[in-house]
Amino acid sequence: MSLIQYKTNEEIELIRESNLLVSKTHALLAEMVAPGISAKKLDEQAEAFIRDHGGRPAFKGYGGFPATLCISINEQVVHGIPSDRELKEDDVVSIDCGVELNGFYGDSAYTYLMPEVSEEAVELCRVTEESLYIGIEKAVVGNRLHAIGHAIQQYAEKEHGYGVVRELVGHGIGRDLHEPPQVPNYGSKRRGIKIKAGLVIAIEPMVNLKTAKVMELKDGWTIVTRDGKPSAHYEHTVAVTKAGPQILSDHQMIKEKLKNNPNIKQLSVKI
Repeated sequence: MSLIQYKTNEEIELIRESNLLVSKTHALLAEMVAPGISAKKLDEQAEAFIRDHGGRPAFKGYGGFPATLCISINEQVVHGIPSDRELKEDDVVSIDCGVELNGFYGDSAYTYLMPEVSEEAVELCRVTEESLYIGIEKAVVGNRLHAIGHAIQQYAEKEHGYGVVRELVGHGIGRDLHEPPQVPNYGSKRRGIKIKAGLVIAIEPMVNLKTAKVMELKDGWTIVTRDGKPSAHYEHTVAVTKAGPQILSDHQMIKEKLKNNPNIKQLSVKI
């Protein structure tokens, strides 16, 4: 097993810069997401924006993935390949974006709600987003790594009855998009490595409306819920410091843009 690469303060700042470009890309998309636009159009705009700002799309070509963004709609959990399919009035749309800039990676995901999504989908997204921040609170020096997933699971699954995906996890990030350690969204708070300052991880709860079980489609990428019910996905890149967790990506940029986008439902989350 590869060793964890703990980051210096200087490296954390470079990772923050990569995540700033990720966040600016999401903010661009937040102005564009609406019924009638195709996922492929969003992908094209994101790639152009990232390259225009000196970055490289982290996902494109990674293991053969064909696009800049993972756009996962409704029952698609993650790794959805953008297509010509136009977004519909009742879609739940997860967008995951990764960037490489100056030798370091950034990674963040956000789920967008079209104007006519069901109330149960709205509640699923609210709880999933809140679970992300509940997990981040546990990313402190001295805790065991699985305390993060334990907190997410307790909130999303135990308290609200949703299905927390087991097969897909968060990850370390830095000079590579995926580094050790794996960061599950479930488990015992007494398991896992002891968290140290300098750990940089992508925390990303993937939560299903009903069953936690998933399967992969024939395209070799797209993961969907086994029962066809919707899923939600939110992700931040987080650095552990002696003063506590620092969120290096920025969803507030997205929320500010969404205030002016009447095509997207707004969430009221406790964070």
